[in-house]
Amino acid sequence: MDPITDSPFVLVVDDESTTRIALKAVIESFGHRVLLAESGQEAFDLFKSNKCSVVVSDWEMPGMTGPDLCRSIRKLGLPGYTYFILLTSHSNTEHVIEGLEAGADDFMSKPFNPAELKVRIKTAERIESLDTMDITIFALAKMAEARDSDTGDHLERVREYVKVMATDINQNGIFDEADQEFITLMYGASPLHDIGKISIPDAVLLKPGSLNDLEFEIMKSHTVAGANTLKAALDRYPNHRFLRMAHDIARWHHERYDGSGYPDGLEGENIPLAARIMAIADVYDALTSKRVYKDAFTHTVAADIIREGAGTHFDAKLVMVFERVEQQFMDIRQRYQNESLAEAA
Repeated sequence: MDPITDSPFVLVVDDESTTRIALKAVIESFGHRVLLAESGQEAFDLFKSNKCSVVVSDWEMPGMTGPDLCRSIRKLGLPGYTYFILLTSHSNTEHVIEGLEAGADDFMSKPFNPAELKVRIKTAERIESLDTMDITIFALAKMAEARDSDTGDHLERVREYVKVMATDINQNGIFDEADQEFITLMYGASPLHDIGKISIPDAVLLKPGSLNDLEFEIMKSHTVAGANTLKAALDRYPNHRFLRMAHDIARWHHERYDGSGYPDGLEGENIPLAARIMAIADVYDALTSKRVYKDAFTHTVAADIIREGAGTHFDAKLVMVFERVEQQFMDIRQRYQNESLAEAA
């Protein structure tokens, strides 16, 4: 495999041919492959059919502007992160805010400076390396999940569910902490929610039936085991937001809003928001999945159970979020079912 020909593209879009050609030459000199587009729509079509880690886009273009293109790309919700740089002659605060709200990561003045562009591309490469870290973390979580052959695509589905909920929370301003970074972190950290199950004996984890009281206590210990594993890293990097969220999800995703959950009996908003979101996503997936000891419930039954748990098992505000995004939950579930059927055929 050739690392150059398999590397992602830098997508350059500008309606001025001289700027496009100049950008292409400079970026290729940094060792990157480049795709060129002369309009926002052409760039969007190229983006959907190619792996692009960076987009360098002019702001002012006929039809789809640079900010419009950025919004469209962000709405796709594709795996992996794309670093978006806007080229603009605008420098006032209003335009900066507009670009940031569209999802842009960086800005450069026109005409561009090659040395400055190199720094921007290097920043994008650092972001891409963090995305590679997310892939590694997911692989480790899958290794732990693989001990239980009955869970299917649980991690894949759950991180899609939490992303949908976190995005709705952000768009509706329900909780201030649910910013764009929160959404990204939830998607990345959620697969670690059951990492502690690697410590559970097979006799308990793989038991084909109900657990007795002692076995249930052993099973519940996966929350503390997972959190302690992550806490070792968190103690070393106490300000690392990803590690904090992963720890909180692992330890407290089985807490209940009324304080009757485990392992610590936290109540209400003392339970971190990420863990409260995970609780709904995890329960929904468990209810709608087949297990050796039960058939899969329909979406309707699972949704009714979640609604009935508003204010007791779940945060009532988050149950309202779930109700708004129910169709997206159904679509995610169906997509993974279709993929499983296609693989089995």
